[in-house]
Amino acid sequence: MSHLMYLVVSFLASIVGAICGIGGGVIIKPVLDMFGLASVSTISFLSGCTVLSMSCYSVGRNMLSGDNRVDFQTGTPLAIGAAVGGVVGSQIFKMVKLMFENQNAVGAVQAACLAVVTLGTLIYTVFKSRIKTKQIAGKLVCLVIGMVLGLMSSFLGIGGGPINLVVLFYFFSMDTKTAAQNSLYIILFSQITNLLTTLVTRSVPEFSLLALALMVAGGIGGGIAGRALNKKMDNKAVDKLFLCLMAVIIGISVFNTWQYARVM
Repeated sequence: MSHLMYLVVSFLASIVGAICGIGGGVIIKPVLDMFGLASVSTISFLSGCTVLSMSCYSVGRNMLSGDNRVDFQTGTPLAIGAAVGGVVGSQIFKMVKLMFENQNAVGAVQAACLAVVTLGTLIYTVFKSRIKTKQIAGKLVCLVIGMVLGLMSSFLGIGGGPINLVVLFYFFSMDTKTAAQNSLYIILFSQITNLLTTLVTRSVPEFSLLALALMVAGGIGGGIAGRALNKKMDNKAVDKLFLCLMAVIIGISVFNTWQYARVM
């Protein structure tokens, strides 16, 4: 039953992740935390592998099909920055783990931070039509912005998520679908780097091979379904889905914070 949960959660999360450009980790991480199927570190690792498989398929398929909206002039510096920031975020997460003997405390910190970040994202998205956006072009500035994105995403164990979209909306004046593709491109870089760092430092947590295989399969399957659905949806429909998703994630994150804190 638990293995079926891994497949279902990764598949559904990756569908929404591919449509909105949030990777899926922002859904997978809190949902699996809520069901307590594995440790905080194991869930973060499995979530990252799932997001990597989905983003790899989605980005590659968009480029091969000629339906590519990635702005490489800004997207590549952002992606490189996110990769570097991801390594730093991973190290900060390890430091936080060492500060607490009880792993539930780490889960509570992650869940609380995710709830706050997602709430900020929701508020911005609701009022974004009234907010004057910018058009950043400098590669150094893009690199720094990408580092901040990667750091936050890695620490929270979400692989990118809604933070990317808000940054792309505000700093680069992208529409929803363009932002979604650029976000997945950034996520791809950061997840590859994050996985390599985990392997090189030999900090891979214990996990079930079957769970990993099912989640990667769910990630690719969700990427295929999500990409097909994205083509049929306009920007307004994607925005509505994104808002609903943010509300659900906030609710789950608040619940997880309470649940972890209760058993500390």
